[in-house]
Amino acid sequence: MVLARCAFVRACLALLLQASRWSARESSSCDLNRKQSELNSFLWTIKRDPPSYFYGTIHVPYTRVWDYIPENSKKAFQESNIVYFELDLTDPYTISALTRCQLLPQGENLQDVLPRDIYRRLKRHLEYVKLMMPSWMTPDQRGKGLYADYLFNAIAGNWERKRPVWVMLMVNSLTEADIKTRGVPVLDLYLAQEAERMKKKTGAVEKVEEQCHPLNGLNFSQFPDLVVCKVSMSIKEND
Repeated sequence: MVLARCAFVRACLALLLQASRWSARESSSCDLNRKQSELNSFLWTIKRDPPSYFYGTIHVPYTRVWDYIPENSKKAFQESNIVYFELDLTDPYTISALTRCQLLPQGENLQDVLPRDIYRRLKRHLEYVKLMMPSWMTPDQRGKGLYADYLFNAIAGNWERKRPVWVMLMVNSLTEADIKTRGVPVLDLYLAQEAERMKKKTGAVEKVEEQCHPLNGLNFSQFPDLVVCKVSMSIKEND
């Protein structure tokens, strides 16, 4: 049953990949060097005096998307005096609270809640990632003092105490492509750092608990299967 579900997930991913290839071929005649003014901004304006804005970010290294953010969005950010983010990622309390909320109740470990076979496969996969991570690091990362052991512990440290849903998200970030971009802030954090540097007033629209409790309250009857599928796909990606 688990293998069937994994096969289904992989089939869906294959279809998505094929669709993206078709889309790329169909758009090959498009001008890829469009002017900034011609790009969709995805910026919502609340007409008031002064104006307010809504802008959606994405949790990827900002260098992947910064050149594709239109100038009107950047200008709105620069001219705003107050900026509110999803969470205040510059606040040490936010980071420590996010770390705490991922943990299982006191006295419980991941091997207590996952089937033995799945736990062993997960452990072997993490051992493989730790072994491979030095070869995934870039010279630039090493030049900045970012080393494999430190990075692995920063991402996967204390993994045996984490709740399964957070372990799945953790495994998702332990690919070669993701490791190579570690050290570059995601777009949300970059904008928060820029707002701080520009002396803007900042705040958050959510509390850590409002993000953690819904995830921690999920009761996936198929969750162990999802962990297996994620580990299996990660192994294939890293081969």
